[in-house]
Amino acid sequence: MKALVAQSLTGTEGLAYTDVDDPVSPDAVIIDVGAAGVCFPDLLLLRGEYQLRLEPPFTPGMEVAGTVRSAPVESGFTAGQRVSAFTMLGGYAEQVAVAPSSVVPTPEGIDDASAAALLGNYYTMYFALARRAALRAGETVLVLGSAGGIGVASIQIAKALGARVVALVHRPDALDFVSGVGADVALPLTDGWRQAVLEATGGRGVDVVVDPVGGDAFDDAIRVLAPEGRLLVIGFAAGQGIPTVKVNRLLLRNASVVGVGWGEFVRQSPGAQAEVGAGLAQLVAAGLRPPAPVSYPLADGAAGLQALADGKIRGKLVLVP
Repeated sequence: MKALVAQSLTGTEGLAYTDVDDPVSPDAVIIDVGAAGVCFPDLLLLRGEYQLRLEPPFTPGMEVAGTVRSAPVESGFTAGQRVSAFTMLGGYAEQVAVAPSSVVPTPEGIDDASAAALLGNYYTMYFALARRAALRAGETVLVLGSAGGIGVASIQIAKALGARVVALVHRPDALDFVSGVGADVALPLTDGWRQAVLEATGGRGVDVVVDPVGGDAFDDAIRVLAPEGRLLVIGFAAGQGIPTVKVNRLLLRNASVVGVGWGEFVRQSPGAQAEVGAGLAQLVAAGLRPPAPVSYPLADGAAGLQALADGKIRGKLVLVP
């Protein structure tokens, strides 16, 4: 079969579209991949900068959706069934072997590209907003980096949970996009963005900040927290190092900085995936749908990942074998 394989830790330049052995495992669900989701940690893996450092060659890809080719009888899955799965590795391929505990049925009415989009980002942000932030209906959420995959998931889940959303974008031409996925207020990330957020909230500030960016925006995000506000640390896409916080600012506002490590939480709490999946499934059943992902052929996956690295992808990127 064909796969997109990391041959060196040199970013997207180290990827090669090549032949690899078909996966074989009597204990795993073998999936014919219809779409593989791309997420920011994939880029870090390719540069050797992720918390899990792998030596090449390896096949990246943490999220897939497709059709069961074969499955253990006791798994509950059958050949021909449409499923989605957290693969952690190996998803950028025509087939992948996945532990049955990491596979879920694909909801009716959701195509493979959208099903892949509903995995990492949406599970992460449901966990972040519903559990870590304990978001309540009527609260206001500020989303940094809102035009990316995490940002879009944040907007949609926050809205589905009854919140008001203020979205910040790096590129002014993305303002209409984030408004289209549900943001109540869309603002450019300019030098005066903190004052603009305060004006949009009547001077009160926001109850929750979603920060997948880090860098310079972190300090200003602390300053726009309302009393008892929570800042969710999702990641550091800005690449400016890990920010620090002056804890007196937290004390004076009774505010919190809250870490969100979804992958690590699942490793420590095996039942978490089913719990979060059930909550997210309720939102999907109520009508939540991700915007149509940006699709690249698997053979052109290196170009797709480079476009993501360059900030040219709005929403979710998927690779299609």
